[in-house]
Amino acid sequence: MADIKLLLVDDEESFVLTLGERLRLRNYETRTATNGEAALSEIQKERPDIVLLDLKMPGMGGMETLEKIKTEDPTIEVIMLTGQGDKQSCEEGLKAGASDYIVKPIDIGNLMDKLRDIRKKRGME
Repeated sequence: MADIKLLLVDDEESFVLTLGERLRLRNYETRTATNGEAALSEIQKERPDIVLLDLKMPGMGGMETLEKIKTEDPTIEVIMLTGQGDKQSCEEGLKAGASDYIVKPIDIGNLMDKLRDIRKKRGME
């Protein structure tokens, strides 16, 4: 598998650190950010293939961050994360260009399936 570059964006620092470690163990190159502004800065430094983006964050929320990511580079795949099961916001995210969404707490098997689907779609397998 080619190295897939992931960017995890969530205001819960322990969540992104733990999930990042779990993904690194599965051979994903993973960076983290704890807010929308930091995520955009990370994308400027090195473009990720896939962004896992929390919907609800203080400051720049997930929807605004998603729109800025897609303006910057529409080819970056974005999976929205939501802890509220807020299906309406996730559907708005899909309309704004997100590839998919996952309800927290994250089932790692479900996440791996979604990442595999994106890799296949993009010819990264």
